[in-house]
Amino acid sequence: MSRALVALIVVASRVSYLLLRCAPPYGVFFGLSLRSYQFAVLTRQAYVLVAGNSSGITTVTELVAAAKAKPGELSFGSPGIGTGSHVGAEKFNLAAGVKAVHVPAPPGDGIAETIAKTVAGHTTYLLAPIPLAMADIRSGKLRALGVSTNRRSPLLPEVPTIAEAGVSGFDYTIWYGVWAPAGTPQQVVDQLGKDIARAMAAPDLLDWFAKHGADPMSMTQPEFARFVLSESESAARIIKAPGMKSQ
Repeated sequence: MSRALVALIVVASRVSYLLLRCAPPYGVFFGLSLRSYQFAVLTRQAYVLVAGNSSGITTVTELVAAAKAKPGELSFGSPGIGTGSHVGAEKFNLAAGVKAVHVPAPPGDGIAETIAKTVAGHTTYLLAPIPLAMADIRSGKLRALGVSTNRRSPLLPEVPTIAEAGVSGFDYTIWYGVWAPAGTPQQVVDQLGKDIARAMAAPDLLDWFAKHGADPMSMTQPEFARFVLSESESAARIIKAPGMKSQ
């Protein structure tokens, strides 16, 4: 593991009131935002839209056509309701104008089991973190249809973005940031911000991010606050449209 990554973890763990997590799952995120405030953004990562070989689907266009031909008959998996994978897939469905059945993972299962179900043909498609789907893509068990961001991923340079593949304007990432509980002394927050920024600029950590498909982000505290608000409002619209409930 990168020495700078270890340093970043130590910065977080040595302060008992520091909370480090990503935005999704959105049900937790909404509650978190009410009890704390964000002060440092870290990285963002792309997902990849994949389909199992047994589906016969090889492109985004084919997936959309199949879903429109059989409304509500195709299914997509996720690690659970409100997770980044779930919200991203719902955003894709809305943008593409399709309806499909959501199959959330049962308690105790995670993204690995969710990917395995798509490989086995129990679900038709899935929005998965690229590093975690890479082995099955490379082995031919999964077909990579499109990358969720507005530019291609260095990890899958041959795979088009979902927007390039036919769903115009689609852009979705998972991102990570740091929150502190309300009432944390400002001098502590300022010092943590400096420590995190220093760790994030370390060459070995930047190399680790690149190998894992993570793009460092940089925002001031006010910019990050506006970003979080915009992201939460966007997620709320997605959640509301298909009748999802915040958990």
